[in-house]
Amino acid sequence: MPDLDIVVPVFNEEPALERSVRRLHAFLRDGFPFSWRIVIADNASTDATPQIADRLAAELPEVEALRLEAKGRGRALRTAWTSSSARVVAYMDVDLSTDLRALLPLVAPLLSSHSDVAIGTRLANGSNVVRGAKRELISRAYNALLRTVLRARFSDAQCGFKAMRTDTARELLAEVRDDGWFFDTELLVLAQRRGLRIHEVPVDWVDDPDSRVDIVRTASADLQGVARLWAASPVVRFMGIGVLSTAAYALLLVVLRSPLGVQAANGAALGITAVANTQANRRLTFGIVGRPSLLRHHLMAFVVFLLTLAITAESLVVLHAVDHAPARALETAVLVAASAAATVTRYIGLKTWVFARRRDVYPPGLMARAHRSS
Repeated sequence: MPDLDIVVPVFNEEPALERSVRRLHAFLRDGFPFSWRIVIADNASTDATPQIADRLAAELPEVEALRLEAKGRGRALRTAWTSSSARVVAYMDVDLSTDLRALLPLVAPLLSSHSDVAIGTRLANGSNVVRGAKRELISRAYNALLRTVLRARFSDAQCGFKAMRTDTARELLAEVRDDGWFFDTELLVLAQRRGLRIHEVPVDWVDDPDSRVDIVRTASADLQGVARLWAASPVVRFMGIGVLSTAAYALLLVVLRSPLGVQAANGAALGITAVANTQANRRLTFGIVGRPSLLRHHLMAFVVFLLTLAITAESLVVLHAVDHAPARALETAVLVAASAAATVTRYIGLKTWVFARRRDVYPPGLMARAHRSS
């Protein structure tokens, strides 16, 4: 079982494949401190790419060829990564635009379990990039869009130089829907939403002038992917659940107002909707399924519920201090408004406390080994 599987996805790369794979193989053979394997993942090439891949696999030790009958870089990575027996999986573009000396800093934090995902970045301090103004502008605009719409905290979603722990990859790939160029972005956004540790490595990168990426088609697919991830974001889902909860709360408040009195009706309506709200957010907003920690989550959410109850009850006290005999419609409106305002507090409490993901602390043994070897 190797420490590292490096996947090189290719489609009709007959001119560059052999030269790049031999260069990568020589680099790894001549001093890379961890065990490794190179997997050439061919996406339904129609030229001599599959024959070259097979020949390289037969000639070079630790090189394997994988043939897929459908196109899509994401599809190639999904297939190779899910079947990998290595501890860490990585990929790089066949043009080897990224300086290979960044490979060790990329994978060492993963092998030491210090991080879950690692990416090369061309947009951070310390990187050295050679490319045209058009591609530079497109890249920066795209990553700015991700930060604005999806609240991305990683700096470069599209650099073809990424790695992750294999167990992490299998968990994330079960949720990734895209099999094309948006695969990278979706993978990173889902990793961030899960609270995984994303390590960034500034890289030296030289643009490939022979790139055949259809910029217009790729940009259109990326924008559709961004819209899809935005609609599935925790904040949007929480807002949707919040709207339904508030509507149910208002209805219960009206129904229970006469038999219980306004304060008791407020507490009962809040309590009923809080249980359903917590369960819906647990599953849909924060992606937690199954019975483990279910009781603990609901008990912690009960504390958050008490804060919401205090806010709404106090708003009713203030209303009665201003108007000793307010109309029922006004009481209901004030309570609903206070409940909606408390939603922000509720989201913060659920996100940072109730459903906060716990992170394990791992020993940095292999990291020290990597630093000594470098």
